[in-house]
Amino acid sequence: MAPRWKGKDAEAEALKEPMSNIISQLQSSLVQSDATGFLSGNNIRIAVGAEQTDLLDKACFGRPVSTVENDKQWFQLGLEEAFYLCYSLKCLKINSGGASPLDDEELWRYMKSKKKSFPCFYKAYSHLRSKNWVVRPGAQYGVDYVVYRHHPALVHSEYGVLVLSGEDDKDCNGRLREWSDFHCTTRLLGSVAKTLLVLYIMKNDDSDDCPLCLEKYTVEQRIITRWCPQQCREG
Repeated sequence: MAPRWKGKDAEAEALKEPMSNIISQLQSSLVQSDATGFLSGNNIRIAVGAEQTDLLDKACFGRPVSTVENDKQWFQLGLEEAFYLCYSLKCLKINSGGASPLDDEELWRYMKSKKKSFPCFYKAYSHLRSKNWVVRPGAQYGVDYVVYRHHPALVHSEYGVLVLSGEDDKDCNGRLREWSDFHCTTRLLGSVAKTLLVLYIMKNDDSDDCPLCLEKYTVEQRIITRWCPQQCREG
C-alpha cells in the first residue's frame, strides 16, 4: 500500500525532516533538560518547555494537557510511550513521589501492575517505534494501534495493528479467535483505507519479572486482507 499524503507538499516536508531525526532531537533535548515524569494512575505526566513541547508534538508522544501555567506545558504519556522514552531512549526519568526516580525494574513492575499485558504491548510498541513509525492508539478503529509513516498531519495511517500472544497467553489480547472477528476487523479497516497488521509476540520464556526478558521476545508480523471475489476471477 502506497502512503496517502495529505497535500502535494506533505511528502517533501516529511523527507526534509525524517522521523528518525525528530526522535533524535527529542531524545537530546529531554536528556539536556533532565526531564522527569510523574506517575498518575495509568498515565505519566511530564512538564516541559516550549522546545520539548514542539518536539513531543512532532514525534507524536502523548497529548498536551490544558493548564493555567504559562511558563510550561504538561504532557500526558501512555504506559508504553513513557517506558519507551525511559527504558529504550534513556531520556526520561519517572518519579513516584519519592526522593529518587524509579529504576527500570521498579518502573517495569509498576507498568505490569496497571496492565497485565504490558510486556507484550510494550514489545509491539517498541518494535514499531524502532522502525520509525508513529504509533497512536487505535480504539476508534477497533484495533490496538494505528501506525503512520510520519506525523498524522502529513500522512494518513496505513495499518491498524492488533497485538496478540503467539503462545496463547490469556493476559494478552484475545482477538481473532473467531472467523467473525477476522471479518469485522478487516471490513472496518478496509472501509477507512487501512490494512490489518497482526503482531504475534513470542515470549520464548516463562519469566517476565524484569525488562531484560524483552531481549528473548520475538515478533512475527502478518498482514491480513479481505478476499474480494471480483478481483480474483479469471479473465
